[in-house]
This record gives sequence, C-alpha cells and structure tokens, in this order.
Amino acid sequence: MGLFGNQFANVVEWEEYRDDVLFWKWGNREIKKGSRLIIRPGQDAVFLYNGRVEGIFKDEGSFDIESEIIPFLSSLKGFKFGFNSGIRAEVLFVNTKELTVKWGTKNAINIPAPGLPGGMPVRAFGTFNCKVADHAVLIDKIAGIRQQFTIDDVKERVISILDQLLMKWIVREGKDMFNLQANAFDIARGICEDLDMEMLKIGIGIAGFVISNVSYPEEIQRMAEKVASQSMIGDMGRYQQAAMTDAVSNGGGSAGSMAGTMAGMGMGMAMGQQMASQMQQASVFGGQNPQGNPAPAGQQSGQSGGSVPNFCPNCGIKTEGANFCPNCGIKLIRS
Repeated sequence: MGLFGNQFANVVEWEEYRDDVLFWKWGNREIKKGSRLIIRPGQDAVFLYNGRVEGIFKDEGSFDIESEIIPFLSSLKGFKFGFNSGIRAEVLFVNTKELTVKWGTKNAINIPAPGLPGGMPVRAFGTFNCKVADHAVLIDKIAGIRQQFTIDDVKERVISILDQLLMKWIVREGKDMFNLQANAFDIARGICEDLDMEMLKIGIGIAGFVISNVSYPEEIQRMAEKVASQSMIGDMGRYQQAAMTDAVSNGGGSAGSMAGTMAGMGMGMAMGQQMASQMQQASVFGGQNPQGNPAPAGQQSGQSGGSVPNFCPNCGIKTEGANFCPNCGIKLIRS
C-alpha cells in the first residue's frame, strides 16, 4: 500500500503563468493524498470548496496540502485522505502585482465650450495602474463564472466609463479650454478617485491615473499657433529674435547673408535715431546746430510754419517737441 499511496498525488500550481492575467482558476479536479501547493512570488492562493472560500494563503513556497493546508481550511480541518478518495476543490490563484495599462479615447469627446454649439472635440491618452484589492468581491462578481480574468478585461471596463469621467473632470477643472494640459494633473486625480470607486465593485483597485496628452483638431491647433505668433510679433524686439531663429532653423541663406541682413536692419534703425536726435538738437539751439552753424532752411521754416504733435503718429513715442521722431525718424511737422 505504501508503494502506491501517492500514485494519484498532484501539484496544485498556476500553470503557464502570465503577467497580464489577474487571476487563474485551477480546475475542479480532485486533490489526492500527498499533493502539494506551490505559491510563487506575486501570487495568492484561495481555496474554494462547494463555492465557498475556505482559506487564503499568501506566503510563497511549496506546501504539503494534507499537513500544512487542510488544518487551516475552515470546514475541512478534520478531513482525512483515503487511498482512493480526495478533495474535489478549486484553487484560485490571484496575481497581486500592480499592473500598468495604456488607455486612449476611441473617439473624440465633445467638451462644452463657449461659442461652440457642438462642443470642443478633444482626444486624450495615458496610463493607469491597477491591482486586485478585494479577493472576496472579485470571487463573488467575476471568478465564480470565469476561468481567468485578464488585464484586457479590466481595460475594457475602464474605457467603457472613461469618456464620461473625462468630460466630467475636464469641465470641472479645465479653466482654459485651449490649455487643458496645464490642468491635466488635477483632472487625472479626480478621474482616478471616481474610477477606483467604480472598479472596486468588482474587487479591482485603481492605484494611479495619468493623462499623458490632450490633443485638439488640427484646425484648432493651427489657429492657436497663429494667434501665438501674432502676439509675439507685436513686440518688435521679439519679432527680430523670431526672424533670426526662423532663418537659422529653416536654413534660409548663408550665415554671412543672414548676419548682413540683421546688421543692415540695425544700422538703419541707428541712423534713423541719430537723424532724429540731430533734428531735436537743432530745434533746441534755435535754428542752429550744436556747433553754431545755421540749421537747414527746411528745419527753420518747418518749425515756424507748422505744429509738432506730442506723440509720433507712426510708433507712438513722445516727441518732446522734435520735428522728427527720435525713435523711428519720421517727419512730424505739420504744414
């Protein structure tokens, strides 16, 4: 009898383990005398008997079922194996690792926006982290009727409610509809809380949620770029910087010709300022320049025969009574 005592013994373990599977059920097979339970790192083993949870084992290792497992099972503590008899039980192996899953909106979400009757269509993508949070709920809602549950099954459930949560939190936190990325952290935090509450109904916890990018229709992006460029060009100094950057990045002409162009622009502006300064000095010295020479007739007659505006009509700078603008050099006298 001792020779054949363990001939039906088997090993209870997660066969063909995969990281993307949240639980796997060892089938409704009979556990014989001498059988062993193997629990690997990142796994829990849940014993089920007649549909009830009898015990949850979380320590990794190899265990003799008769001597190390049976004594801890709630309704099988006194069970004795016979030569031809065993336990017809199920063992559910649970993946306890936290998994990272990529998500993305299938279709554009129309977010309410002022002046847009149909809303602003936006798309988004990112990642979320999930893990098994409640063994009992998972078994009650999912594992009782399924052989295994994969991360794709979780992703499908998340995507089915994600559009509504995105709309809810973008409207609540998105103060600037054209700059949602700036509020992405607050939006993602709100979605994570709601998503975690919803997924806990099946025993899955959402540990983190990240919005990596929010994109708009191409027309909207082009308009935003145009407005930004026009705003920058409003400042002459910044315009010159932008022009130089454009020339370098686009390879437009040689470095020498570009430098010559920029130098010419600088010299032209300097000459205009110098001329305006001389005209102003001439007016201060009463028709003579600082060396005592008579000012040009045009300047004398212009000063006496017309009025000078207080601000340059071309660039808006204060004229200080000069006949020519000290900034842009335009003639200011009115006949």
